[in-house]
Amino acid sequence: MNGKTPIGVELVKRGVVKEIDIETAIEYQKQHPEKKLGDILNILNLCPQKQLIEAMGQILGENVIVLTTDDVKIQENDYLPLNVCKACKAVLFELIGRRAKVCFADTSNSKAIEQVRNTLLKHGFIMEKFLTFETNIETVIRSLETKEDSAISSSGDITKLVDTIIRAAMEKRASDIHIEPLERSVRVRYRVDGELITVANIEKAKQMQLIGRLKAISNMHQEKQEAQDGMINSYPDYNIRVASQRTVEGEKFCLRLLKKNEGIRSIFDLGFPADEAVLKKCFDKRNSITIIAAPTGQGKTTTLYSILDYLNRPEINITTVEDPVEIRVPGINQIEIDEKSTFASSLRSILRNDPDIILLGEIRDTESAEIAIQAGQTGHYVLSTIHTINAIEVITRLRKIGISDYDISSTLATSVSQRLLRRVCPHCAAKRAFTKEEKDIINKYGERYHIPFDFTNKHTYDTKGCKECNHTGYLERIAVFEVLELTDEIKDLVVSGASSLKIRELALEQGYKPLVIDAFQKVVDGVTTIEEVNNRLALY
Repeated sequence: MNGKTPIGVELVKRGVVKEIDIETAIEYQKQHPEKKLGDILNILNLCPQKQLIEAMGQILGENVIVLTTDDVKIQENDYLPLNVCKACKAVLFELIGRRAKVCFADTSNSKAIEQVRNTLLKHGFIMEKFLTFETNIETVIRSLETKEDSAISSSGDITKLVDTIIRAAMEKRASDIHIEPLERSVRVRYRVDGELITVANIEKAKQMQLIGRLKAISNMHQEKQEAQDGMINSYPDYNIRVASQRTVEGEKFCLRLLKKNEGIRSIFDLGFPADEAVLKKCFDKRNSITIIAAPTGQGKTTTLYSILDYLNRPEINITTVEDPVEIRVPGINQIEIDEKSTFASSLRSILRNDPDIILLGEIRDTESAEIAIQAGQTGHYVLSTIHTINAIEVITRLRKIGISDYDISSTLATSVSQRLLRRVCPHCAAKRAFTKEEKDIINKYGERYHIPFDFTNKHTYDTKGCKECNHTGYLERIAVFEVLELTDEIKDLVVSGASSLKIRELALEQGYKPLVIDAFQKVVDGVTTIEEVNNRLALY
C-alpha cells in the first residue's frame, strides 16, 4: 500500500501491468489467500521480474533485488539459521563490514523483521532490509538446504549414512537425534543445549533403507511398524536409546545419546546455590520424601545423581529404581525396570532389603506414589521426580494422583523445581555493561519478591556465535532452582486442604524464592542473558 492506494492500482498507473492482469491476479488470490498480489503477478508471469520488483520498491519505499542463488555470498547458517530463514521468509545474502543485507518476502511483517534484526544484532551486524519475491526466497532456501545436507546425504551407502548422522551428532554435543519422514524427504534434526536444529534433509527414496538400518542396529523387529524401543551399543563411548513411532509419512525415530562413564558433576556445578548449609537442609533427610519437579528434558535425572553422589557414604545403603539406568554409580545398588517389573513392584522388593535411601526414577501413578509415601513414613529417605511446573505445584500434582493431604504433609519434606538455561559461549561472547532497561527488568522482579540484586562490578554479554557454539552464542547449559521447604506452618496449610495460591503466599513470607530469582542472579553473574531467561521462563 502507498497511503490508501492499493498497490495494484499503483502498478496500473505506472504502466507496469494492465487492469486485466490485476483481475487475473485477484482471481488467483481467491484460491491462494496467503499469497500477496506482487508474488501472484510474478508467479503468473504477468510482468518481467525486474520491472515488477523495482516498481514495487518505488511504491513501498523499499530496497529491492531479484534474488538468485548467485547473489548469496556467505554461508547462511553462520549467522542466520535456516529455521529462522524459513519462519521469517528471509535470506541473508551479503555482508559488507558490519552491515548485513537481508531479503524478505514480506517487508510489512514487522515481527519477522525484528526477529531477524535481533538475531543479527547478537552477531554484531546491522541489518539492511531488501524486498524480493517469495518464490525467490524459497528457491534460495532450498539451495542452502542442499548445501547443508551434502555432508550427510553424500554418504555413499546406507550404513555409512547412519554412522555419519550419529557421529556428527556426537561432535555437536547433541542429546537427541530426530529422524523424521516428511512428504518429500526425511528430515534430520539434532537437539543441542535444548534447541532443535535441522542438519539435513535426505531424499525420500532412502527412507525405507534408513528405517531398516536403524532397526537392525537397534535390535528392533523389522516388520513391526508400531512404536518400539531399542538400543544401539556399537559406539564405545555411548549408549544410544532408540524409540520409533509410526506417523502418516512413515516411521519416525528418536535417538537419545547417553555418554558412558561420564563423571557425576557436583550439584553446585549444576547451578545449585553454593551454600553447603542449604544443600544439607534440603537433601540430608530421614523419614521423608524429596521431589525434583520439572518438565521433560530439564535435567531432573542429572540432579538426582548429583544428590546421590553427595549423600553416598559407605555406612549408607542406597538403592535406585530407574527406567533405564542412565549412569552406573559405584557403591550404589541400581535396579532397571524391564517388561517383567514396574516401579511399584520393584519398590516393594527394595523395602525388604534394608535400604536407607531409595531413589525412584519417577512418580508416575497412584501405586508408585503410595509406595513411595509408605517408604518415607517407615524410616527411609526417598528421592524422586515428578512432571510439574514449579515446586509448589508438586503438592497439587500429588493430590491429583490420589495422595491424601495428611500423607503429603507428613512425608513431603522438600520439593525442588528446576529449568535449564543456556550459558553464554565463552569463546565469542562480547562483554558489556548492563543497560538501564535491563537493570529495570531485573530489579522489577527483585522488588516483587523483596530480593535486591547487586550490579556492582557486574557485566552482561552480547551473544555473537562461533564454530564452538554452532553459531548460537550459547554453549552448554546451567540449571536454575527454586526450593520449597515444607515448614510446620506450610504442612498445616496442606493438611487443611489449602490451595496452592495460599501455600505460595505463606512460602514467600518464609523466604521461598521462585525460579526467576535464581535465573536473574545468573544473569547478573554473567552466566546467561535476559533473552535466554525470557525464552525459557516466558517473562514478558
